[in-house]
Amino acid sequence: MVGLTIGAMARQAGVAASTLRYYEKVGLLPRPARAGNRRLYDARNIGRIRIVLLARDAGFSIRETRAFVQGFTPGTTPASRWREMATRKIAELEELTGRLAQMKLLLNAAFDCQCRTLEDCERLVAQRKAI
Repeated sequence: MVGLTIGAMARQAGVAASTLRYYEKVGLLPRPARAGNRRLYDARNIGRIRIVLLARDAGFSIRETRAFVQGFTPGTTPASRWREMATRKIAELEELTGRLAQMKLLLNAAFDCQCRTLEDCERLVAQRKAI
């Protein structure tokens, strides 16, 4: 049986062997053939690994990435998959951007804190929450 060992596949894909085992475990890679209890990967899986790494770099979770590679009906084009998933991720990023802007405002306001004691701070925060 011809195939790449886990070490050879990891080197070619630019990931650790443990990453390949993990991707297999969580369903991002198909279970490879085995010979003598050793994994033998089809070289075509390098493309799948690159897609997974691209999705991870774009901020997709393992669950979202798994949905991309196996959660669509057969025949759904990669372009359609990317569009659907990107639309959702962009909405998440917009929400996160708003939250980050609010956090930045709060942190900048902390620089202007004039409280002398923690209790003063607690009272000031309580007053702002009541407004």
